[in-house]
Amino acid sequence: MARALFRKALIGIALAAAAAPVAAQFKSEGFEFLEAVRDEDGQKVTDALNEPGSTIINTRDRTTGETALHIATTARNATWIRFFLQRGANPNIADSKGVTPLMIAASVGDVDAVTALIKGGARIDVTNVTGETPLITAVHRRDLPIMKLLLEKGANPDKNDNSGRSARDYVALMNSNGALLEVLAEHDTAEAAAGAAAQTYGPEIR
Repeated sequence: MARALFRKALIGIALAAAAAPVAAQFKSEGFEFLEAVRDEDGQKVTDALNEPGSTIINTRDRTTGETALHIATTARNATWIRFFLQRGANPNIADSKGVTPLMIAASVGDVDAVTALIKGGARIDVTNVTGETPLITAVHRRDLPIMKLLLEKGANPDKNDNSGRSARDYVALMNSNGALLEVLAEHDTAEAAAGAAAQTYGPEIR
């Protein structure tokens, strides 16, 4: 009886040992790459990107739809954001909830990340499933630096979300906050001045 139990135990241990490498094989290169990004393992990340013909930079997590840029933006790691963009990361890929890295950057108030992503080609007026733009997110957060930056880079304060309200509308609803109104007024003044300059530019015709 004891011998039979001992034999069963040995068989169980052997099967577990044999299964471990097999389970490890199910981890795809993309999974391991994203895992390395989450662990901030610079060597593994760089090695994966340096593989000849690698297109792993835009691989997406099968569950969340996140890319390396999503992960780096959530971690507020502007250095990695710039590095990934230089290596061909697409800043306009949305995760499974329709969220892009720029939306994440706006939601956490990361000016450096917003700047890097826009420079890297991120669409400024992109919307999530509720139609909310990064600018609307910034208004909800009363985040003046992000508001100013997005407006300077061309964000549209009149683009509506799914409820029919725009960033301008939300600022009006928060009219007790004079700072938000001031940021929007400065933007409108600058836009008007730029429009007037564009109309008068050129040689005078007599």
